[in-house]
Amino acid sequence: MVLTTTLRALRAIGEALQAVFEHSGDIEVLVQGAMPKRVLIERFREGNTNGGRGCVLVASASFWEGIDVPGEALQLVIIDKLPFPPPNDPLAEARSKMLESQGRSAFNDYFLPEAAVALKQGAGRLIRRETDQGVLVVCDSRLVSMGYGRRLLRALPPMQRLTSEQELMDRLAGLTRTCTTGCLQT
Repeated sequence: MVLTTTLRALRAIGEALQAVFEHSGDIEVLVQGAMPKRVLIERFREGNTNGGRGCVLVASASFWEGIDVPGEALQLVIIDKLPFPPPNDPLAEARSKMLESQGRSAFNDYFLPEAAVALKQGAGRLIRRETDQGVLVVCDSRLVSMGYGRRLLRALPPMQRLTSEQELMDRLAGLTRTCTTGCLQT
């Protein structure tokens, strides 16, 4: 599952993945907006269980929470960017002005906590049961390069941090082996 923070990213990532996998026959790329939400989720679940053709679901805002895909059907969640509220959103602007009028920091007291909650919700798509396992990839270097990244990392459930591409590839290969043997390890 790929979770995006904007509709523009949703379209761009969806189109790029469709172009890569259109002739493979192994992976179906599902993109939010192509079908009703309920149909997309059911197709995603079905496509990733029982040895069927795999699916990648590319989705935005409404898929960051309330989506339950337990077990082997979902073992990789990719988040394109840190999910900060859009600064030009009227609600975000109003809250920012209110906080600043009180001498508080809009970033520390509004934007950062909102991003932490959204990031935790996005990560929560991955682990729905005690036996679930998987990999969360956040494609935003600010998570490790900015001081506030530590605060966002603390909002996530406890997990092992992978620090190299090789570690990621090994973990993904381990998930593939686990799926084919039919047993999960925590």
